[in-house]
Amino acid sequence: MTHKQSEVTGSYNNNEFQGKLSNKTVLVTGGAGFIGSNLCETLLSLQVKVVCLDNFATGKRENLSAIKDHPNFTLIEGDIRNLEDCHKAVAGADFVLHQAALGSVPRSINDPITSNDVNISGFLNMLVATRDAGVKRFVYAASSSTYGDSEALPKVEDKIGKPLSPYAITKYVNELYADIFHTTYGVDTIGLRYFNVFGRKQDPHGAYAAVIPKFVIQFMNHESPVINGDGTYSRDFTYIDNVIQMNLLALTTENKDALNQVYNTAVGDRTNLKELTQLLKKYLSEYDPKIADVEVKHGPNRAGDIPHSLASVDKAKRLMGYDPQYKIEAGLKEAVEWYWDNLR
Repeated sequence: MTHKQSEVTGSYNNNEFQGKLSNKTVLVTGGAGFIGSNLCETLLSLQVKVVCLDNFATGKRENLSAIKDHPNFTLIEGDIRNLEDCHKAVAGADFVLHQAALGSVPRSINDPITSNDVNISGFLNMLVATRDAGVKRFVYAASSSTYGDSEALPKVEDKIGKPLSPYAITKYVNELYADIFHTTYGVDTIGLRYFNVFGRKQDPHGAYAAVIPKFVIQFMNHESPVINGDGTYSRDFTYIDNVIQMNLLALTTENKDALNQVYNTAVGDRTNLKELTQLLKKYLSEYDPKIADVEVKHGPNRAGDIPHSLASVDKAKRLMGYDPQYKIEAGLKEAVEWYWDNLR
């Protein structure tokens, strides 16, 4: 592994995770995606057998280049919308990390049917396959979009608002299905509400690229990034290693009270878009001083966007021992270094 894995696990250490997971088999759906491929790499470093299910609709083969020949890694090309593919992938798995989804609020607004098919029908297929295979635990990617129009800050897991996009509806339905599969079929689930995850391998290209990689590549090309709105909208930007820690905790927790819950997966701090672009310019200018002079422009607010997002991570700390190690500055420094080294 080129990335230093020692910092991933926070107050835990790799030996503790490895002791609980070594020689287990974990299915990672969407394993060729940004978050999924990082999870695959980390699990392999912990001597876990990893099965990756991906149809490469948004995942990338290059994300798997470092691990594709690993003896403990198996790639299954398939689609979660196909129940047969789900059954094939989950066979023999001890745990499922369900990351496969069509992200992006704008994408769901432009094409709500496909987002629904993947994020709801595909999710249900995976739950059915998990139930049928008798898998011990199903950990899934939920979303901060579930908070919808709730203006309360910080966001607390049991207080949500009305969804503001088709994407948000799909992710909330995931939580409802997970709860029903526990109460009806006894499947243990944990949902992780991701808050604006960023870091290595996040795709800067395409119409639905996330703001951080998109702005990074624009700055590197001396192009002006465009902030939606006046730049005061804020987010709880969460570095990938904090997300990896939460997934590992969700896989290994022995606290019965921690199961069949949803958790904010974030830092508990927020940064507005003006501050974000200033930090990106600062860190990128260390590699290319001309970036300091690149102008930042402003456009209209984006449909379906909430003004502010800030998570409480108290529940994750209390029930699972979550200890996020990366604030925005440290995460951005590592992300910028990765993009500079890999995308110039």
